[in-house]
Amino acid sequence: MAEHMDRREFLKVSGGASAGALLANFRTDSSLFEKAEQAARPVRLGVIGTGNRGRSLLSNLLLMPGLEFPALCDIDLDALAKAQDMVVKAGRPKPEGYSQGPEDFQRLLWRDDVDAVVIAASWDWHTPMALTAMRNGKYAAVEVPAAMSFEECWDLVDTHEATGVPCMMLENWSFRQDNLALLNMVRKGLFGEIVHVQASHAHDCIDHWFFSPEGNMRWGGRYLIGHNRSQYPTHAVGPVWPWMDLGCGDYFDTAVTMANRQLGINDYFRHKFGVDHPYAKASFAQGDVVTTLIKTKKGNTIFVKYDMQLPRPYDNQWELQGTRGIYNEQRNALYLVDKSPAYHEWEPFPPYMEKHDHVWWRKMKTEAEAGGHGGTDYLELALFVEAVRKKTQTPIDVYDSVLMSSIIPLSEKSIAAGATLIECPDFTRGKWKTKKPSFGVEG
Repeated sequence: MAEHMDRREFLKVSGGASAGALLANFRTDSSLFEKAEQAARPVRLGVIGTGNRGRSLLSNLLLMPGLEFPALCDIDLDALAKAQDMVVKAGRPKPEGYSQGPEDFQRLLWRDDVDAVVIAASWDWHTPMALTAMRNGKYAAVEVPAAMSFEECWDLVDTHEATGVPCMMLENWSFRQDNLALLNMVRKGLFGEIVHVQASHAHDCIDHWFFSPEGNMRWGGRYLIGHNRSQYPTHAVGPVWPWMDLGCGDYFDTAVTMANRQLGINDYFRHKFGVDHPYAKASFAQGDVVTTLIKTKKGNTIFVKYDMQLPRPYDNQWELQGTRGIYNEQRNALYLVDKSPAYHEWEPFPPYMEKHDHVWWRKMKTEAEAGGHGGTDYLELALFVEAVRKKTQTPIDVYDSVLMSSIIPLSEKSIAAGATLIECPDFTRGKWKTKKPSFGVEG
């Protein structure tokens, strides 16, 4: 894909080559979400990709004060028109639409009246669009995953470091109320030293995400044909990297992955549509359940499971283990040595969540709950907008984004090599050794 940039734009962004190191970390201080600042310094947003997910994100953004929407982009004219209509119905001027082919997003990113862009296109466009945004001086908020290969991970890091422009992956499960309260507890030492986390994204997506209810392949389904890997790991590890100080004191070292055979897709189509349906017989590379075991530089372990093709209710399966206690999301319970009332018996987590509730939720709960995914979409977008307005780093930075995304190529390479141990590249180039925690730090 060509990524054109005129000379004026190149000179504008290339002058900030060292700015990435100078941007202040995102701060959770008393000025967070101040309405006076929102009114005085409006943020001008573009949205690329106005399908179901893009319009869901847009609906959250339209609830926020201090935002303008000069332009939207999608090659689907119907989706683009629906998104433009949403903006108009919210009492804002109609955004200009960009729909002249798959690379027309570049014209949106050349505009001088766009400060930042939200990217909700299909996976293979996430990295190219984020790269073009950074090269044109626009903050990039990119849907999950940010990258699909080691090469794309490096492209994102190198471009951020060359331009100084932040890029944030929109991993909403990092912002869940329970996960942030647990982060506060971890940082207060209630679990002792963290040694192991189990993280799973278990969600049957055959009949609505990979394929339509009518049995037609959607864009996500095509990745199942030629790839066998943990296709969608960031929801699993979204809360895990701050719990374990990954990127700021620890880092992925090696990973090994196994996948079982694929039966679920063919079985679903055979029983739903009959044995003559093409997908009842088609060959799909993707195994039904993929398990990845990661060892960190400190010697801690992370178990990550992909399970999106077999019948099951939605299920995350987070479990955090430390030297002084354990938390289990499925039970909504924990056990803390010398604190829990009964020896080796679970106690409910909700009272702890209330006691250790994160300041982001204390400040934004009412507004956030009007948005999607229990308020996490609103919160992550509001925090991204705050970073753009204040010209700081984003809450999730490019290094966090590619670390979470790197499980995709780590798992694919390990499976292809017969469950061989694969070394994870150090996308920070050693900065993880001295960087201090910044995500969600209260202060």
